[in-house]
Amino acid sequence: MKPSGGWPRTHPRSLKRPPASGMGASINLKGLTMAQDKPARRPRAETPKGFRDYFGADVTERKQMLDKVAEVYHRYGFDPLETSAVETVEALGKFLPDVDRPNEGVFAWQDEDADWLALRYDLTAPLARAYAQHRNDLPAPYRRYAMGPVWRNEKPGPGRFRQFYQCDADTVGAPSVAADAEICAMLSDALETVGIPRGDYVVKVNNRKVLNGVMEVAGVLDPSDPQRFAEERGIVLRAIDKIDRLGDAGVRALLGEGRRDESGDFTKGAGLAPAQAEVVMGFTTARRDSGAATVARLRELVGASVIGAEGVAELETIAELLDRQGYGADRIVLDPGVVRGLGYYTGPVYEAELTFEILDEKGRKRQFGSVAGGGRYDDLVKRFTGQAVPATGVSIGVDRLLAALRAKGRGGVDLAGPVVVTVMDRDRMADYMAMVGELRQAGIRAEVYLGNPKNFGNQLKYADKRQSPIAVIQGGDEAEKGVVVLKDLILGAQIAQNATLEEWKDRPAQVEVPRADLVQAVRRMLVQ
Repeated sequence: MKPSGGWPRTHPRSLKRPPASGMGASINLKGLTMAQDKPARRPRAETPKGFRDYFGADVTERKQMLDKVAEVYHRYGFDPLETSAVETVEALGKFLPDVDRPNEGVFAWQDEDADWLALRYDLTAPLARAYAQHRNDLPAPYRRYAMGPVWRNEKPGPGRFRQFYQCDADTVGAPSVAADAEICAMLSDALETVGIPRGDYVVKVNNRKVLNGVMEVAGVLDPSDPQRFAEERGIVLRAIDKIDRLGDAGVRALLGEGRRDESGDFTKGAGLAPAQAEVVMGFTTARRDSGAATVARLRELVGASVIGAEGVAELETIAELLDRQGYGADRIVLDPGVVRGLGYYTGPVYEAELTFEILDEKGRKRQFGSVAGGGRYDDLVKRFTGQAVPATGVSIGVDRLLAALRAKGRGGVDLAGPVVVTVMDRDRMADYMAMVGELRQAGIRAEVYLGNPKNFGNQLKYADKRQSPIAVIQGGDEAEKGVVVLKDLILGAQIAQNATLEEWKDRPAQVEVPRADLVQAVRRMLVQ
């Protein structure tokens, strides 16, 4: 049975089974087959294209930022949700715009029972499935937030990865645009909480219904036949969504016959006539100095379109709700230039843009750009239930936001490593383990050096590499006296690569304390 949505039965890049045990076969000129031993090729120690590894500081920094975001979401009444990283292709649907990639941009495979499975490409589609599956046990409306990796089978490039983190918050079951206004306010609060000050960001709000009204006026949407001109509308959506990067000329080209980029690649356009394209471009430049003036201009553009007028009214309501809560134009604005590229949005859409300047790879100044986006998707849960279920939500690009915080000098984490208990006598490992156990039970991060203790200098190098704040030293003489030596590695001089034990002890910022006072002395040294 062919999977729903026209997914291929066989992955276009199927793997071939390698020869067993690294053995190959060759045929000589006399027709004799000979087994030829070949050494097994060592696997390359490298990440696949479009993927990367995250080490200690990166993981810690991300967790600290997400914890702050979670505090804001929790304050707004949202509950955490974790869904499976793998979904059925049928559940995920086909909402990625990258139609030129294998499996339309997702990593998919056929299971042994003939079902097609895929890694989730976002956190919204799994929410729709989970809500439909457990809706009888969930409150309505249901507020949830989720954080985790997603995977997209996209062409990798600079800053474009196939695996990345998202941080989402959604409300399911609330038809009122008050839910959309709440999401925008929460996004604003989250940005300020993690360290993006007011004035360095703006949350832009638009409504897809308004754009549908404009496309109706332009002649690329037929209310009596929603599927008509669907391909053209998809191209229009993606073109407008790229206006910040391509500019007016680039978007106009995509609205028309198409655009050829600097590399020579050609992107097919929507094929709109100049007059039709002019109507759409008027929509992208409809923003005015105030929300009221923007709403008035949009009313002019949608004309007699019923869906367009409905969208304008929703924008007006959102602006009023936000204004009453104190979210002025310095934080949230109406901006018709925001459309969002995904096809499942049905109403309000929003995007958080960072407005401060950074230098690109060529040393040119540019604005940092978008770090979050979302909108209303009232038809997504309906795919499972057959009944309309309103929903709205936002997704933060975690890596983008972390990069922004670093650019503002707000990133980074406390990189202090654990207290390191050095090993002077391998026969006394139990004593050293007792020390580290006491430190850990007291809530102090600590470890015993587990490498070869023969060269004490290597232990010092290790402590330096671990950025340890304190090294604990107890040789035979110290053990007989019932003391330990604590070396303050932060205040002390940097460890010399070839330092001997005597040189180490002669350095400043070290203290000898009774063994019984180890925990208290370490704690005092850490807070200095």
